Amino acid sequence: MEPTAAGLISRAAHELGLRTDELTAEVEQRLRHELPALWEDPDVARTAAENVVEHVVAALAGLEHAIEPDLIELPSADVERARVLARHGTPLSAMLRAFRLAEEIVLDRLFAQLPRLSQDAEQVSAAARQLNVVSTKYVDRVSEQGVRAFQAERDRRLRWRSAMVNEASMCIGTTLDIARTTQELADFATEQFADLVTVDLLDTVLRGQDAAGHSPLTLRRMAQGPDADGGGLQPPVRPQQLHVCPEGSPCAEALSSGRPSRQQHGRAPGVPRAHSTLVVPLRARGTTLGVAEFHRYGTAAPYDDEDLLLAQEIVVRAAVAVDNARHYTHARATALTLQRSLLPREAPRQSAVDVAYRYLPAGSESGVGGDWYDVIPLSGARVALVVGDVVGHGIRAAATMGRLRTAVRTLADIDLPPDELLTHLDDVVLRLANEASADPDTGPGADVGRDNGATCLYTVYDPVARRCTLARAGHVPPVVVVRDGTADVLELPPGPPLGRGGLPFETMEVDLPEGSLIALCTDGLIEARTPARATGDSLSALATATEDPTPTVPATATEDTTPTGPHTPDIAVGLATLREVLARPAPSLEAACDSVLEALLPSRPDDDVALLLARTRSLGADRVATWELEADPAVVARARSDVSRKLTDWGLEELAFVAELVVSELVTNAIRYGRPPIRLRLIHDRSLLCEVSDAGSTTPHLRRARVFDEGGRGLLLVAQLAGQWGTRHARRGKTVWAELSETAEFPALAFE
Repeated sequence: MEPTAAGLISRAAHELGLRTDELTAEVEQRLRHELPALWEDPDVARTAAENVVEHVVAALAGLEHAIEPDLIELPSADVERARVLARHGTPLSAMLRAFRLAEEIVLDRLFAQLPRLSQDAEQVSAAARQLNVVSTKYVDRVSEQGVRAFQAERDRRLRWRSAMVNEASMCIGTTLDIARTTQELADFATEQFADLVTVDLLDTVLRGQDAAGHSPLTLRRMAQGPDADGGGLQPPVRPQQLHVCPEGSPCAEALSSGRPSRQQHGRAPGVPRAHSTLVVPLRARGTTLGVAEFHRYGTAAPYDDEDLLLAQEIVVRAAVAVDNARHYTHARATALTLQRSLLPREAPRQSAVDVAYRYLPAGSESGVGGDWYDVIPLSGARVALVVGDVVGHGIRAAATMGRLRTAVRTLADIDLPPDELLTHLDDVVLRLANEASADPDTGPGADVGRDNGATCLYTVYDPVARRCTLARAGHVPPVVVVRDGTADVLELPPGPPLGRGGLPFETMEVDLPEGSLIALCTDGLIEARTPARATGDSLSALATATEDPTPTVPATATEDTTPTGPHTPDIAVGLATLREVLARPAPSLEAACDSVLEALLPSRPDDDVALLLARTRSLGADRVATWELEADPAVVARARSDVSRKLTDWGLEELAFVAELVVSELVTNAIRYGRPPIRLRLIHDRSLLCEVSDAGSTTPHLRRARVFDEGGRGLLLVAQLAGQWGTRHARRGKTVWAELSETAEFPALAFE
């Protein structure tokens, strides 16, 4: 009986099965040649080799026993091996190509067996056709099962990777701090898929440049995780240390090319146990910022392409956060530098008050604001104390602050009363708002008026009268502590914030005993510990914020000083705490400043803080001399004699000649052009101050007299003899003053 085609196939499969080792070796060799990517990774190579052996055995067994292709039992581990290939990032086409190559080799060997087993060409042809059908069905069945398992694993991996990326987006970049952002990247990666992570940024980038610089590149270790001693790893570079990226290293290649890499079986410098490493550059907006390295060691599986893709997606998001933090840090540093350059470096020399001050920029992401303080010496041994706050943050707020501080100093130099000064300052803010609205660089949606608003508290203290004159524009009221330790909030008339326009400001006068403490601050100090601050501008709240109790400090109001409604709750709490702290004895004003900041501020305040403390001094009767003069030219000689005697009493004989000349000219000028009553006052302070007051409102002007003019040389003489001179106006009348110094060098006088 002649064998059938099925029998012929069975005999061929049986004989070929006796040489399974030889056959599988041939298949593996072919696959290594055709699909070398399958053998680069040890896990994938082992999986491919096992697949070859088990499928060859299963297929030959099915053919030998004439089992239908749909009933041949597939290797039990086949599905899991497809998942392994998917997890390692093996392309699906590579897996299917491997199946077809193996089928081709096995069929070739079977076809070669058939003619040796039968001389019947028709029977051999029938067996060959049947072999093609069976093998095709078998491979299709294996491929279909592998594709389903492969795709299911890929989908699971994609979902996992998407979840990791979403989680990374939430965990990385929570602040605009570079060090914290990079540490968040390191912490997240070590928690999810790495044993050790290092994040290095180019030192040139941290210093504000976008170029990487010349090789070898200098990097700064910004973060690593876990701790250097964790897991037995000992990286040689510690956080915040500089180190060099060697030329030709994976790190240097990633920085120069901008492409990530995967290193297997390598040993990272300083990480001897790492067997698998991902090197991913941090790039954002076309700039390479640095590099992140992810290491695995021990029994952890080596990184695959999927891991590299995940690391790339996470690092891309981290790089954007780092770049945002970098730009914010540089902008904040610029604004802070501008802010500090516009603030006084040290208090000027004056005798009216002892001062201590603090300025702290905001520690939050809002950035540097426009808070400022100033101490301005005025004529008559007086001093102006100023604290202000510009709305907004950043360079614009700092620049506006500088312009307002300059305006305040200019207005203070002409000795305007506090309410008039704030009125002029209000006009300045309105002009700034108009300029900003006309600026072509201003965005169409910008609230220009809001961005140029400000508050201000302006105080003038006179050490002779021991009187303080104050006015505020929407600002926090001051706290005054008298010598017995009583601390009270001075309830000033609530002026509107600057920039509103058209609303009046009012002054308040308070008599202060010598040694009283005046505390001026911005709202960032007293609102710092409020749990939930209201959104929007607090200026309008401050404009009407006053407490109900009448101050216990003796006050003589030049205008209506009736207290109005209560403070907003957050300001009231802050002011109460400020009063409590200031009431405690302190060894010095500097120590008092520190105590206030410690009690009221968190570690990172949300807003800028300006604090100015001033302890009042007084000039007693022995340092001040006053004479009431008649409007008669005959009193000029008597005035000179009185001045000469007083200077002798004070030990200032060297100034007698110059002082007599100055007093003579000022008194003569008041008699000729002013109105009675006329008063002469000398103040012995750091220098000699000569003041002549009258009830007239006409301001004297310096002019150059012609050759035959009989007058016009008096003020020119005063200007050349005095270190400074000027005119200040009061509610009634004016005062012309001149400052004479014992150390001044007086020029030779020459008149045409």
